[in-house]
Amino acid sequence: MASRAVGKTLLVAKFTAFVFAFIGKITGQALLALLSAPFSKNAARALSDIPESEIRNIVVVGASFAGYQAAKLIATSLPSGSPFRVIVIEPHSHFHFTWVLPRCCVVSHEDKAFIPYGGLLKGIPSQRLRWVQDRVASLSGDTVLLKDAGIEIPYEFLVIATGSGATDGLPSRVGSNDRATGVELLKKFQARIAQSEKIVVVGGGAAGVELATDAKEKYPAKSVTLVHSRDAVMHRFGPELQQEAKKGLEALGVELLLGERATKSESDEHSLILSSGRKIEYDLLINCAGQKPSSDILLNLAPASIATSGKVSVKPTLQIDDDSLPNVYVCGDVSDTGIKNPNARFAYTQAAVAASNVVLAAKGKAPTNKYKPFWGDGVIKLTLGITKSVSYLSDGNAELLFRGKEKHEELMSAQAWAQMGVKPYNDPNPDGPAVKCTPEQVAALAVGSSSGASGSSPAGASAAKQASSSEESTRGIVATEK
Repeated sequence: MASRAVGKTLLVAKFTAFVFAFIGKITGQALLALLSAPFSKNAARALSDIPESEIRNIVVVGASFAGYQAAKLIATSLPSGSPFRVIVIEPHSHFHFTWVLPRCCVVSHEDKAFIPYGGLLKGIPSQRLRWVQDRVASLSGDTVLLKDAGIEIPYEFLVIATGSGATDGLPSRVGSNDRATGVELLKKFQARIAQSEKIVVVGGGAAGVELATDAKEKYPAKSVTLVHSRDAVMHRFGPELQQEAKKGLEALGVELLLGERATKSESDEHSLILSSGRKIEYDLLINCAGQKPSSDILLNLAPASIATSGKVSVKPTLQIDDDSLPNVYVCGDVSDTGIKNPNARFAYTQAAVAASNVVLAAKGKAPTNKYKPFWGDGVIKLTLGITKSVSYLSDGNAELLFRGKEKHEELMSAQAWAQMGVKPYNDPNPDGPAVKCTPEQVAALAVGSSSGASGSSPAGASAAKQASSSEESTRGIVATEK
């Protein structure tokens, strides 16, 4: 008991220091952005003086938490006169604020889950960054193939930030590229919950716990059952959070069935058969049984880099763990960095490391910054119904819980919009980002077009050579990004 108390005291001290350091970091980043704005404009002007045939591409695939941040950091960090531009390839019309999706499946506020793109890119002219709304069909060692446009875009450097997906879509992922369809899918999900009397949720991770408790608090007369194959909900976290989540579920009257695997009954389409033999009936079955890393685009280019988990193996520099591809970087949920519970903070930190290394390599220098997971990035907030939540932090030795009351049904949506550089909840372009390329502009990026980059630049060749030969000499250097 004494050692547990000491551990908590130490964690409180570490957490306090972390908070002050975080505030300092945010303040510093804001000041740096303010001071660097004139330099960004000068860099863009310098790029406009370079012939299109000499411009080289840094392609970022995916623009969720990691990719969006990486694209911004690279575009604003490239020096004046650099021949590189950033090309973002993202199929969604809006940024999907996935943390709020379980809530939006039960109550309204569905429009707030879709944040307009472009806010983080203010002040970055189109000469330095191009936005392509499309999906990557496949990769080669120096090109990406667009699925819808059907064209190949050459690259000198590639950042893969494709995240993870859910087989059944909601409540973990929307399953739609455009905002209008996404809003309708959420409304239909809300209606299905409202019209059902027996709701069964399969999966006891964060999405399952949050959706089950929200549904039970909003509709207390309904039967809500949560089935989980493990002996505790939130099993990837510490025992204190597991107990807190269990108490929250039981306090609302959610029936909790632990250590049970569920299969659909062959004789009754509205019932499940549990591993214990028990049969449970439902009007609505909601699958929250986990997510899958979106690494399929590497199946042809680097299949050996895909781990058994589906994540992509990376070096400490976040280069893909394949010496033949030194100019390919991976960050966010799809990267295999040993993080058990990935979240936006981990993604942001990885984006900063990957971006800094890409900029170094684009200058012809060795990518020396290394990613080191930081325990403070693992803090999470778990809602336990519409009005209650718990924030949780652990350094691997001790745990801290902070119980709270939620004043707003839309949770932290307003803060998320503001952090993305957009006024809550003003969406001037509901059909998609104003920054995206026209079809003609996309076609101009293709291999062999009059304005598409082709061949290898001296900077790219130098970067590849140094990246492949410098791993041993930079082994002890650790990135200071936190």
